Amino acid sequence: MTKILFIQASPRGKESHSIQLAQIYLDALRATNPDVEVDSLELSTAGLPAFDGDKAAAKLNIMTGQAHDAGQKSAWNQIVELANRFISADRYVLAVPMWNGGVPYHLKQYIDLIHQPGLLFGLKPESGYYGLLEGRHATLVLTSGAYAQHLPSPAFGEDHHSTYLRSWLNQAGITAIDELRFQPTLLTADPKGDLAQAKVAARQLAALHGRV
Repeated sequence: MTKILFIQASPRGKESHSIQLAQIYLDALRATNPDVEVDSLELSTAGLPAFDGDKAAAKLNIMTGQAHDAGQKSAWNQIVELANRFISADRYVLAVPMWNGGVPYHLKQYIDLIHQPGLLFGLKPESGYYGLLEGRHATLVLTSGAYAQHLPSPAFGEDHHSTYLRSWLNQAGITAIDELRFQPTLLTADPKGDLAQAKVAARQLAALHGRV
């Protein structure tokens, strides 16, 4: 059985274009692959803990080979629990709108919590970072109001959105990455038509992934 972690970064639920497109992709994928299991994670309602001083100290102690005190151990256990949900997936679908050129803060908080040494990555002094999640696959569903790849930048925004997500996933060892884009969602003469095309692209990508 293939387990997909569906990460929803928008707080808008079914009104979110990124979530709509991701759901269409997943529905089409499951139609041809009934053994696919989808674990949905709505970050805005997940009650993510703060990455506080104990968690930061616990991370540094892991990296420097030092023991945790009681507070740090409890903090690290929280980290491990969150990270294990991510680690247990075979594939990832991330529905992520662009906020101020980057990603919504709940997603950044989630990444800061789970992207930890010994869980998602390792570090060798002589060669640098290496990922621990090789062999996984991610699909990024990306939306933005004004930014689009074919429009001049920075006049219509800058992409610290897909670039950040790809850099994070790569550092975790995930290099097989596909994208679905609906950009722009606002500055378009035919928003309904463009959304319809994006939905077709979502089904086409699911059909492609259903054959591999």
